[in-house]
Amino acid sequence: MMTSRYGPLVLALTIGLAPITPAQCEPSNLIVYVSPDPIGVNDFLKMGKTGIEAAAAKIGAQARTYEASDPTTRKQNLVAAARDGADIVVMLGFEFSDLIGEVAERYPQTKFLIIESCTKNQYPNVWCSGFRSYEGAYLAGVEMALTSQTGKIGAVLAMDIPYLHRWSDAAYEGAKAARPDIEIAATRYVGGANPFSDPVRAEQQTRFLLNDGVDRLFAVTAGGNAGVFKAAKGGGALAVGTDINQCPQAPGIILDSMELNVESVIGQSIEKLIAGQLDHNATFGLREDGVGVLALQQNVDKSGCVISTIPAVIAKVKQTKEAIAGGEILIADPMKQQ
Repeated sequence: MMTSRYGPLVLALTIGLAPITPAQCEPSNLIVYVSPDPIGVNDFLKMGKTGIEAAAAKIGAQARTYEASDPTTRKQNLVAAARDGADIVVMLGFEFSDLIGEVAERYPQTKFLIIESCTKNQYPNVWCSGFRSYEGAYLAGVEMALTSQTGKIGAVLAMDIPYLHRWSDAAYEGAKAARPDIEIAATRYVGGANPFSDPVRAEQQTRFLLNDGVDRLFAVTAGGNAGVFKAAKGGGALAVGTDINQCPQAPGIILDSMELNVESVIGQSIEKLIAGQLDHNATFGLREDGVGVLALQQNVDKSGCVISTIPAVIAKVKQTKEAIAGGEILIADPMKQQ
């Protein structure tokens, strides 16, 4: 069975309903976090759980966590969340795009919020909050190009799917903009039965790039990133991590990390949905603090990232960030171009 990169998250939130009467047996102030993969050491899933707990605390709601392990139990937990009296059910991950339609139609009074994906068809009780991850990836590409000594960069992705090209394609675009003579190697893919959690295969694919002269690597393999870092260390290269600050995991080997600020987007989305201000297809990028790189942070010197020692590149990254946020640099969504 193929595991998900993100261990898609599902949350449920009830707010602003009428006072509970004796006939109501379920609480009306509840957030249910349902993970279709065991959370374990998955940092992405942990951020979802933390984000939901923070959102619940802010509005005085209860928080619960349900964990599942396959598409069947994901759907069962979506239904369970709605039946438990949740007013809002939130999912994180593209895997829910095909699951939520039927459930949303069965429970029209429940509001469903998908983080990081959306449905093909529009439903009146489904909202989507996506990351403009390609904006952060563009900055990562700038960093890789400006620091490369061999003049050649590359990326290792978990799978060859349009969604993950938001990282690789945008990074290549940023690299070319910063350094037109930069050479870009053919992207390598982990594949296999567990593409999002296979450090051995990720390491093998990274070695192909190293043998091709690549010295800056974009690691987009989730649980497999440790394999990319291991290969980079042995090959004298630097890598860019993803999702969270991965720099402390391999000191001196990770140039920077492109973060998805899951907790921030969850909090913002829930607040806007409660207030009736959330667009049915909202996105969060550099301007909204939905994505970023450690180079943009004031305490980058404490990040453990190699980029903290290269102030000239940090200055360029900050300048580029402002240009993107201000609309001077427009980055097409690679996923929409597929």
